[in-house]
Amino acid sequence: MGQISWLGPHDSFPNPRFEADPDPSVPGLIAVSERIYPGQLSKAYKLGIFPWYSDNQPVLWWSPDPRMVLKPSEFKCGDSLQKIIRHFCQDTRSQILVDADFGAVIRSCATSSRKDQDGTWITHEIMDAYTSLHEQGNAHSMAVTEDGQIIGGLYCVSFGGMVFGESMFSRKSNASKIALAALTAWCLEIGVTMIDCQQETAHLHSLGAAPIPRQAFLEQLQVCLNQSNMKHSWTFDKTILHHWL
Repeated sequence: MGQISWLGPHDSFPNPRFEADPDPSVPGLIAVSERIYPGQLSKAYKLGIFPWYSDNQPVLWWSPDPRMVLKPSEFKCGDSLQKIIRHFCQDTRSQILVDADFGAVIRSCATSSRKDQDGTWITHEIMDAYTSLHEQGNAHSMAVTEDGQIIGGLYCVSFGGMVFGESMFSRKSNASKIALAALTAWCLEIGVTMIDCQQETAHLHSLGAAPIPRQAFLEQLQVCLNQSNMKHSWTFDKTILHHWL
């Protein structure tokens, strides 16, 4: 990784919108740092860059090409998921709580087992950095609950008119799909046109996400970031799901 910049606390990221990947043998890897420095995470997201690494690695900063995105209007809510949502909405024991316990949601994402994946990229440093973003009003959580217990959810990042999906988890079948359905319905309601999903997976594809060229993503990101006057009220509950019924 000799061509890739090691960033200090005051160094700027290379801008992937105008600069080629520094090392073609590692496509999408933009920069490396010893740790996540204060303010660095916000700057990265506004350039379409995010951290993804393991405990035994330095912080690796990525801007993949292509980029997986979900347009809320293209969310796939088929008959089966509609049935699940209808039952969830009718069940008085069930609720969606927004920003009620960000720490519990991100810890659950970090500790949930995933098929064909050992360990987690959500390190203690990641949890601390995103918790700071949450305290600044730029990271949010959705917890799906039953009888007061969290059974699934997700957390995301938001700047301007842009939402960046980070991680989902389920302790009960389909709980994360309910959370994503709620997020997409809210995005449709307030005019958010794109949710960043970062990397392509079969699960996200089954829900309507699709890869687009990085340049197209970065251009649309700038449009969304310029919607600084868009006011987001992260106060919705499960009634938002009626959009899909």
